[in-house]
Parts: sequence; C-alpha cells; structure tokens
Amino acid sequence: MTIDITGLPAERIVFEISPLAELGCALHALAEPGHHPGLSGWATATAAGLKPDLADRLHEAAFLWTTTFSDVFLPYAGIRGGDGRAGATLAEDLDMLDRLDEDRFLGAALEFVCASPYANGVTSSRRRALELAASRGPKQLDFTRRLLDDPAGVRAWLRRLFEDCERAFFADTWCRVAPGLAADARHKTELLRRKGLAEALEDVSPAVTLAEDGPSRTPEGSFRRIEVDKLVEGTTTAVDPVVGGGVSFIPSSFGWPHLMVLHAPGWRPVVHYPVGSPQLAGPASVELLEHRMEALAHPMRMRLCRKLARTASTTGELAETYGITPPEVSRHLAVLKRARLVTTRRRGRYVLHQLDVAAVARIGSDFLETVLR
Repeated sequence: MTIDITGLPAERIVFEISPLAELGCALHALAEPGHHPGLSGWATATAAGLKPDLADRLHEAAFLWTTTFSDVFLPYAGIRGGDGRAGATLAEDLDMLDRLDEDRFLGAALEFVCASPYANGVTSSRRRALELAASRGPKQLDFTRRLLDDPAGVRAWLRRLFEDCERAFFADTWCRVAPGLAADARHKTELLRRKGLAEALEDVSPAVTLAEDGPSRTPEGSFRRIEVDKLVEGTTTAVDPVVGGGVSFIPSSFGWPHLMVLHAPGWRPVVHYPVGSPQLAGPASVELLEHRMEALAHPMRMRLCRKLARTASTTGELAETYGITPPEVSRHLAVLKRARLVTTRRRGRYVLHQLDVAAVARIGSDFLETVLR
C-alpha cells in the first residue's frame, strides 16, 4: 500500500485521535471477538449490557465494521474543501459525516458489497450492488435497498445508532482510552518534529516505512512515499486539491491486529494504526502446524485467507477480486479445507466460504496479524 507524499510539507502529516474512528474499531471488536482475543472480557461485558433494541440495530448494520471498516467512520477525510482533521468529540465527527456529499456517503456505505473496485472508486450500478448484496444475505440486501432508495434516511439512522452507542457504552469507553491515545499522538508528533518522518513511522508499526527514490528530493527536504506492508495492494496521493493535501495517522486501542489505510481516490489518506499488541494463545501441535503451513505455502492462498478472514465470500466473488478463474479458486479452497482452515455454508443458491479465525490463531500471531492487517 503506497501513499505518494512527494512535495508534501511535514506539517501536513498529522497524528490525532478520532472518537468516531475508535467507535468503529470498538464495534468491530464487539462483533468479531475472534479477531481480538485480548479484548474478550470487554466484548463479553459490553454485549451483555446492550439493550435488545440497540443490539438488534447493531446486528442490522454490522457488515459496515466487519465485512469492511467503512469509510463512514473517517468522514473528515472525504469532505471537499475541508482541512481533513478529525473532530474533538463524537458529535463533531458525526456532523462531518452529515457534511459528506451524497455520492461519497453512498460509496463509503456500499464498500461492503463493492470492495473489489475500491482503489478505482467505490462505484457500482444499482443492479450490481443489489446482486452482490444478495450473495451476502437478506440482511445485507435489505440494507442496500434502503441505502440506494433513501441515502439521507440511512445516514440519519446511522447517526442515531452511533449516538445511542455513545450513551450505552462508548462514552465511558472513550473516557478510559482517549488519554492514552492522545498521549500516543503527542509522542509521535514530537518524534516527527525532532527526529523526522522515518522515525515517527517506525514508531507507528514495523509495517510502515518511508521510501525515497535515489537522489531525488523535494524542496521541503526528504521524502517521496509512505509504504504500508499489507497483503492488499493500493496507491493514493497525499496531495489532492479537492480535499487538501495531507496524511492523517489515527491511533486505536481496539485496532490490533488491524492496520488500516484509507486510500479511496479523492479522499485524504488515513493510516489507522493499533496501540498495543495483545498476545495470542499458544501454538498448535507441531504435526498440525506443519500440515497447515503446507496449505498456506502458496501466495494466492494467503491472499484468499485475507479476504475470507473479513467476510464469507462465494467462489465467484473471490475469482473477481483476485483476477483468477473460479476453478482455480476452488482448487485453492480445497487445499485450505483439507487443512481445516476454511469453513463452508450454504445460503440459498450461494455457497459461502470463510476463514476459521480460531484455527488460524493457533498457527501463531505472525500469520494472523498479517492476514488481518
């Protein structure tokens, strides 16, 4: 994942915190505890305290923070003519969600059905969006219909949902984690000022590095691009006159092992990085580990695992995402199934495959962090 920062002044690279972004990560941890073993206690207690109505509404839209981490949680990065800075409160972040133009809101909210063309702009015909949503289930299909028919109504519905989450649990959670996140942002800002971007990026994650092209230098002094080591490929620029030049780095207490990069065309790039790395349980037996690692030796199967770790997918969706034929996908899936790493279920005329996160966790934290990063 590459962010072109050629000619970007250092002061346009900012470290800051965002209540809405952290709410998105908290909702993901609540819905996908298998991705976050270190947060199981918090997730169990929070889920037990939810009122049935709020729990039902969260279930209704859960794919916005499970299938993808929707850009609706980073609206300040997409406001045309804005400064790209996050709000100081959840209400301020939600006000910026209200300010997103309709096309951008629709694109961000439809990522869960249109993720494959994300790098070229999340666009889709109504028919194609509904077709993709149908393959994921009736809940996703119903939400997509509502979204396409009444985007303003769905936007207002989401705002009420996030406000109710704040009242139910997130206000207390934010009070607990915000000081640590703010301290991390201040530390990295000072590191950037005193020691430069390369040092600050190294402190973000070993997967984030500064790359320079030979003797070429910008007038401001040093860099060309930020590279994030992920299994997904993408590129964007931090110099965009529509949304203003800059890159934002947002820390998260709930994010590990996910290291997310907003790289949609026309949006300000955002790197959403975890603070802290909880340890996973011990590894599986040597015999089982060897069997599973043999299954994962192929780079395409690694890429399939990344997709299947986030959402159940059909063979056709996987073929379209990775540009290979359905028979090739089937052959790779067969190997993963023999290793008991992928589960399969039928939903109507669709057969959905998904990574068994608990099984993969036993392989070790390095593999799990890589496919979920």
